[in-house]
Amino acid sequence: MQNIQTLTYYNQNATRFYTTTVSVEFTATQQRFLSHLPHPAVILDFGCGSGRDAKAFLDQGYQVDAIDGSEELCKLATDYTGIQVCHMLFQELSAIDKYDGIWACSSILHLPKDELINVMRKMTAALKPNSIIYTSFKYGTFSGERNGRYFTDMTETTFADFISDIEALQVEEQWISSDVRPGRGEERWLNLILRKK
Repeated sequence: MQNIQTLTYYNQNATRFYTTTVSVEFTATQQRFLSHLPHPAVILDFGCGSGRDAKAFLDQGYQVDAIDGSEELCKLATDYTGIQVCHMLFQELSAIDKYDGIWACSSILHLPKDELINVMRKMTAALKPNSIIYTSFKYGTFSGERNGRYFTDMTETTFADFISDIEALQVEEQWISSDVRPGRGEERWLNLILRKK
């Protein structure tokens, strides 16, 4: 199941994580995702953290469901977004053909690859045909515990190998970016937009 140590980390550090991420400027990536969607669209913020992105989508008139595995972050994100953020593990996703887009920003990277592949199949099932997923991973080939949390890092090559097991998904766009948080600009991220065929 979803790494207990990672969830404990987010529950214990929820307020600090919220305050360091909720105001981070992320408009360019949000708009890149939204440019692939109809309007209005139904979006799932999958591992919403502070609720920053869910609120941005809501403010632009999109219908948003938001979930997170950390109970404490759910409380903070519910207050911030004005919608009820659902406390749910990634593995519990059961929606079918419901969403025009799934936003999984810096979230599913906390799953080991064997769990990640199953969760991505659930995400694919939750999408309407021809709809999209945005997701991001720290750039590299490391998998394991780092700073109290589990991470699966990806490169273009390792992700292409990984996603080849899900025939219904294809990579539509990928790009590398620097971390947008102050003082973290040397950290690189692999960003992906995936389409359900």
